[in-house]
Amino acid sequence: MNICVVGATGAFGSKHLDALKQIDDVKISALVGTEADKMAALGEQYPDAAICHNLTEALQLNTVDAVILATPTQLHASQAIACLEAGKHVLVEIPMADNVEDSRRLVETQKRTGLVAMAGHTRRFNPSHQWIHNKIKAGELHIQQMDVQTYFFRRTNTNAKGEPRTWTDHLLWHHACHTVDLFQYQTGEESNRLQAMQGPVHPELGIAMDMCIGMKVPSGAICTLSLSFNNDGPFGTFFRYICEEGTYIARYDDLYDGYDKQIDLSGVAVSNNGIELIDREFISAIKEGREPNSSVAQCLGAMETLHKLEQLLQND
Repeated sequence: MNICVVGATGAFGSKHLDALKQIDDVKISALVGTEADKMAALGEQYPDAAICHNLTEALQLNTVDAVILATPTQLHASQAIACLEAGKHVLVEIPMADNVEDSRRLVETQKRTGLVAMAGHTRRFNPSHQWIHNKIKAGELHIQQMDVQTYFFRRTNTNAKGEPRTWTDHLLWHHACHTVDLFQYQTGEESNRLQAMQGPVHPELGIAMDMCIGMKVPSGAICTLSLSFNNDGPFGTFFRYICEEGTYIARYDDLYDGYDKQIDLSGVAVSNNGIELIDREFISAIKEGREPNSSVAQCLGAMETLHKLEQLLQND
């Protein structure tokens, strides 16, 4: 499988490159990035890969079967559509778009081309959340509430590596997207009741720095989500599952019970790395000619919910 990674020198491009090293029968055939010095250094690590300055150049290569897009959010939908139109399978980092109209266009393009198009909803693949999902499917867990905190200290335009960004991140369309999709995935339902509030808009970044969201599905389960770019402390997202049968806390790929006792996740998946697991699913779906978990079609429901939340925030 010949893979092109776009945004290869960014925070998540690097994570995907590390993950792909763990997967058999994968070749990095092309790398795309805009920082010449970093791309030159990366080219030394991947001497057989074509070094491209833009996606258009990479899509013209016959040596590319599939593309992983780790690029700015605002480019996700248009770039993913361009990949499909060029006959390439595509895995686009979360979110698939920053609005519902582009999300729908991407899903329509995937259906027309019949290629694999997958959104990077990594939470579906973290072993911690997989363990919960398997218990729910087996009828052993019933969610009463998910309480989620997504906290960063990001008052300047920087990425997860602390490096300057050329684009602005968003609490709703990026960070809330993880939880909205996960809540609906774990409950198997779309939210039918929503509430949302946001704090002041940053004078330079032009985005709200604090936000709270509430969701409820028809079965009665609720989700409370707090997000902030103002939190001074360890960054990340932490999920508390309050179930009839117990409480569980997911911290990325690790899981704990309500008393902070770690749960053994060995055997849940072939790896403990959520990024590697999502890349494995992408490649397997292409080889097997099937729809992957976290396909753009499956994730459209989350984008529809985000659109409704955005409308609430506009009236806040």
